[in-house]
Amino acid sequence: MSRRVRMWILAVGGLGFAALFAAACLRLPGFGGDSHPYGERAVRAALAHRTANVIAAVNFDQRAFDTLGEESILFAAVLGTVVLLRQTREEREVPPEPARVPLLVRRYALVLLPVAIVVGLYVVAHGQLSPGGGFQGGVVLATALHLLYIGADYHALERVRPVGVYEFGDAAGEGAYLVLGLAGFVAGSSFLANSVIGHGTFNTLASGGTVPLLNMAVGMEVACAVVVLLARFLDQAVEIEEEKGT
Repeated sequence: MSRRVRMWILAVGGLGFAALFAAACLRLPGFGGDSHPYGERAVRAALAHRTANVIAAVNFDQRAFDTLGEESILFAAVLGTVVLLRQTREEREVPPEPARVPLLVRRYALVLLPVAIVVGLYVVAHGQLSPGGGFQGGVVLATALHLLYIGADYHALERVRPVGVYEFGDAAGEGAYLVLGLAGFVAGSSFLANSVIGHGTFNTLASGGTVPLLNMAVGMEVACAVVVLLARFLDQAVEIEEEKGT
């Protein structure tokens, strides 16, 4: 395909997008008005399924399929990073040098580590009730683990970070989301329909139906994915170097 043809295709596509975008903008409600049809419907649907956090209801109930796409993007990105940064024949592992961490930094990191883990678990577990959820809580959990790298050294991090286990957890979190989606078919409804289990009692942990389950699956996948991602980059920065003479 020549450059001229590619430019014509780009121009036609751009004009089509501009036309659709302009038509959509013309149908928008007036700025600053008190009519919010999407928000009103989202709140109504969240309350119908006993989900106190409307954002969680949108992410894991009303638009759960979109969230599956976002989770899969992260999964694919980590998989690509693992393949790209794998050790090659021209590289070898070297033992990392012991770190010298100031005592104040060490104490602060080690004290903050269990607090950060508890906060991450809380954010994941209460995603259907309050701001937060699997994506945010998963990042907090992965970050908490790496406080060992800041407060101690790389060896301490390696002892609590068996990469193979976290790679399995990454895949298991992705698979759990898909299984919960397929359970909707088993229940006689649609994919990812919030009809597999009861909706529970409003504003309690046992509420929202499948929302907290999907939230936990995402939390597991995100936490493990970030750990694996950082592990590969840290390996390249700390342990892997090119063979001499290559």
